[in-house]
Amino acid sequence: MIGSNNARDPDTNTMNVCLLTETFHPVTGGGETQARVLALGLTACGADVHLITRRTSRGLPRRDQLDSVQLYRLSPSGPGQLKKWGLVLTAFITLMRLRRSYDATVVCGYRILGIPAVAICRMLDKPCVLKADSLGEMSGEFFGPGLAQFGLRRTNWAVRGLLYLRNRLLRRANRFVAISSPIADELISCGVHETRVVRIPNSVDTERFAPVDARTKAMLRKKLGLPMDGDIAVYTGRLVSTKGLPSLLRAWRRVVNRRPDAHLLLVGEGGVAIQNCENELRHFVREQSLEDQVTFTGSVENVHEYLQASDLFVFPTEREAFGISTIEAMSCALPVIATDVGGLNDIITADETAIVVPPGDAMALEAAIDRVLENDASIRRIADAGRALVVDRYSEPRVLQQYQDLLSGLIPDRSVQGQVTNSRE
Repeated sequence: MIGSNNARDPDTNTMNVCLLTETFHPVTGGGETQARVLALGLTACGADVHLITRRTSRGLPRRDQLDSVQLYRLSPSGPGQLKKWGLVLTAFITLMRLRRSYDATVVCGYRILGIPAVAICRMLDKPCVLKADSLGEMSGEFFGPGLAQFGLRRTNWAVRGLLYLRNRLLRRANRFVAISSPIADELISCGVHETRVVRIPNSVDTERFAPVDARTKAMLRKKLGLPMDGDIAVYTGRLVSTKGLPSLLRAWRRVVNRRPDAHLLLVGEGGVAIQNCENELRHFVREQSLEDQVTFTGSVENVHEYLQASDLFVFPTEREAFGISTIEAMSCALPVIATDVGGLNDIITADETAIVVPPGDAMALEAAIDRVLENDASIRRIADAGRALVVDRYSEPRVLQQYQDLLSGLIPDRSVQGQVTNSRE
């Protein structure tokens, strides 16, 4: 049972932060990665960090440690979409037990965990920061696919009533982090005053996600068991329908008719997402006899190596809060093909930092892939411009400094000491 034995020393000036996230390592995804970067980054600067998440697998320990981060995995345990709602109770209890161990809470993905975090912080007079990992977390649009499974819509009177009560509580958070312009607009439209919305993007380790020379690329292909000849296109992220992956496979089927030595990597898994379409994608590959031109890697820790072993990155998403996969690919100086939807509008500029295609348009995607594989001089300029943009705007030290400033402003008598550096293992 989690107790409050490790209460902080009231005489220290070190900042103590409790992070909350629905899912965490070993679950892989953009939100999980950013929570890990923030936790490790704050500890590297001298903060004392506790992280609360759900025990998504019964094989995971309830109490764990990631470097200096104290990790708490809560019930309900195991797979299941509805189980995450149990965190409202278990996180509330845990936050109360740990109340002497933190000065502020930061919630990464507040659709559910924002409820206990804001409630406890209001009771204890501690600051609370809410950060959306997805579009629709405040408006409730995020819950649409889950509600549809039960024949419900957001317009249902009971659903509207519950969202109203939840949002009335969530709006009492001290600050809201918007990782993109669409999320900032959503917050303001849902009644959050713009003075409490802080724009801080997600970050990337620009030293790990970095360009490599031809020799290193060949070594990585051999190490990863990838084709040594031919062009390799790569997608990284969750295998969910909203990422436009069915369109990508339809386009790829036509690409390999002309380029039989071309290969597509799908790096990631469907995971616990309700839009998981991994089985459908695998069935399509088998049905179209594309096994020699498409590889499913599953969940991997070395995403950067798959990017560095590839020749272009494809991200045909139809809905996106930010687009960390795109940032990582740009950091590796890969030519990027992407849709300019949601938060990607903040990142990519057509024919300057990426090749832009309309969402859901397999023919346009096919044409863009062909354009990149022709490898003219303009494609190299676009890739180099993408790398320069990421280094300037999205590096981990730059983004972590913004969080340090935010938290120090909310807890003026506590501070994070030390220099912000790249913190990823």
